[in-house]
Amino acid sequence: MRYVLGLDLGTSSLKGLLVNQAGEVVYTTSSDYPLIHPQSGYSEQNPHEWYRAAVEVMENIVETVPDAKEGLEAISFSGQMHSLVLLDENDAVLRNAILWNDVRTTAQCEKIKETLGEELISITQNKALEGFTLPKILWVKEHEPAIFEKARQFLLPKDYLGFRLTGSKQMEYSDAAGTLLLDLKNKQWSERVLAAFDLPKTICPPLVESSDKIGTLSEELTKEFGFTHTINVYAGGADNASAALGAGIISPDIGMASIGTSGVFLAYEEAGKEYQGDLHYFYHVLRDSFYSMGVTLAAGHSLSWFKNTFAPNEDFDALLKDIGTIPAGSEGLLFMPYISGERTPYTDSKIRGSFLGMDQGHTRDHFARAVLEGITFSLKDSQKLMEERAGKNFRKIVSVGGGAKNPDWLQMQADIFDATIVTLTTEQGPGMGAVMLAAMGQGWFDSVEELVATFVKEAKTYEPVKEQVEAYEHIYAIYRDGYGATKDISHALQK
Repeated sequence: MRYVLGLDLGTSSLKGLLVNQAGEVVYTTSSDYPLIHPQSGYSEQNPHEWYRAAVEVMENIVETVPDAKEGLEAISFSGQMHSLVLLDENDAVLRNAILWNDVRTTAQCEKIKETLGEELISITQNKALEGFTLPKILWVKEHEPAIFEKARQFLLPKDYLGFRLTGSKQMEYSDAAGTLLLDLKNKQWSERVLAAFDLPKTICPPLVESSDKIGTLSEELTKEFGFTHTINVYAGGADNASAALGAGIISPDIGMASIGTSGVFLAYEEAGKEYQGDLHYFYHVLRDSFYSMGVTLAAGHSLSWFKNTFAPNEDFDALLKDIGTIPAGSEGLLFMPYISGERTPYTDSKIRGSFLGMDQGHTRDHFARAVLEGITFSLKDSQKLMEERAGKNFRKIVSVGGGAKNPDWLQMQADIFDATIVTLTTEQGPGMGAVMLAAMGQGWFDSVEELVATFVKEAKTYEPVKEQVEAYEHIYAIYRDGYGATKDISHALQK
């Protein structure tokens, strides 16, 4: 049997997926590692833990799958975006990685905006936000000058792992696009941005495509795992781009709604589209392709908060079992899912959530349905931006994550998005995208379409209901007024 391995480097664990040529997941395993919080708002990790976890995952695979030693052909990666790894002249790690969810860099973001203004968006197609890599570099430069003076190059997490497995340092475009240092149009590191902050170009690694071969598994690891042949290693992709490939998002008329703790509405883009920073705009893992993405900060988190607060002793199935009996719009009850602030389309850390329209006739089921509707309306904000700015018309949206587990919520998504909603037989997210990049690099398939047809299998389909679509169009218009109506109150309450 022929296999490829995807290593998905997440925020709390590294997951390995071993997949055969038929696109079947043969074995999955994972290894956890700790988050480090030196103080409030800080989030770090020791990069050596990622390597340890990868070795553990690979050991589990070769020990559990009898023919993996003979059949494994290639490895690729997906990984958390933006997180900063700094290396010295000997390629040693200088400090813990500063992660994507670290928010210490507000002052650096302000400096970036003041220095470059709208020019930043024209170069990188993205706004300066705390999660991106450039603000983290500037924070180290300002607050840890002795460490920065020793820094010779930076990498992102999955690229550091690729370096440890092969000895080769590089960064592929889907991750580089999330650094605020990449000139997207010219597909190169931006000399203008680097010069604006007195950063040497040599701090940036060479750029490669996601499916490019970056080397082979090191001789040390090949011997340790008992491989008798060369294992090719491919660059891989950023987690969201890899997840998009893993869900079959390879054409402009297919979108993806991913509902985890946060929520993402993502779409494939061809070159030339611009959103002036109102949506994230990054390279896809497919050569010379892009994706746009809007983010709802508290998607599944809103539902978890509601359950933990009002139904702590029930599971989600019990909480949601009767929401199908409540009509669209929850009989005048509206939920604004801003309990953690919001990202798209407002980028407002001070906005807060609310229930609007409560009356004595509303039951817990009304509130539960309103929470799901509010989450979905928030994702629709990103869909509307794509439709209004780029003329998109989604014929199909792939629903993944928590939103793909409840049939009433899936029908709600079909009605609110006014598109066919499909679920997948196997949801492996970014890890599946990593596997597919390895298969692509190995030349297993003649086209991306053939690759997707083999690896991505649809399960259930939900079609929009005309009457429900019309009802939700009216309610969504009211929802869109909710941010402006509550913004000043929310901000005042934060003071």
